[in-house]
Amino acid sequence: MNLVFIGKQGVGKGTYAQKLSAEHGLPQISTGELLREEIKTGSDLGKKVEEIINRGELVSDELVAEMLKSRLSLDDAQKGFILDGFPRTVNQAKALDALLEKSGKKIQAVLNFVAPDSVLLERLTGRRTCKKCGTIYHTKNMPPKKEGICDKCGSELYQRDDDKEQAIKKRWQAYEEQTKPVLEYYRKQGKLEEIDASKEVSEIYPKIGEALSKRGLLG
Repeated sequence: MNLVFIGKQGVGKGTYAQKLSAEHGLPQISTGELLREEIKTGSDLGKKVEEIINRGELVSDELVAEMLKSRLSLDDAQKGFILDGFPRTVNQAKALDALLEKSGKKIQAVLNFVAPDSVLLERLTGRRTCKKCGTIYHTKNMPPKKEGICDKCGSELYQRDDDKEQAIKKRWQAYEEQTKPVLEYYRKQGKLEEIDASKEVSEIYPKIGEALSKRGLLG
């Protein structure tokens, strides 16, 4: 199974990718994670990536494709993979197709996770993070025992800047502009599946299995 998981911030695609990854032994590959790992290695490519990020610029599609090529050549990705949040643009989708074609592979299904903005905003703006140990809580779904205080270490909880409504809406706007054409690209290839991600994880996860079974990717 060579899969792509797409969805707005807060829709939970990373959670579902993690569950599917654990259940079927498929690596969950996020380009953000790839960038961080490459920087950690101190390689020439890692140094180049770090310089670009430190300048506040976006890493080019070419560099991302180079890292992805390297990651997909590893043993654990030979029987399939889940790309979490990539490709983000049509250019990236085309580069990915070309990259896979060279090794006789292709993307078999693209799962687009959708939920109303009101649901996603409640999920994201309710998040609180511990200043010391980084444990994440939610004011409604997973509140700490004592308001504003971490259960684990007793430190103060705070709302990260990127969990504030203004920042979220700004990122969503960029997502809409870049990703709608990507969905259309995969729809034309007949690979797109929409998953209603507005409910609880226990209700949503079986829908993924249904979508993949329908395509003959799961027995």
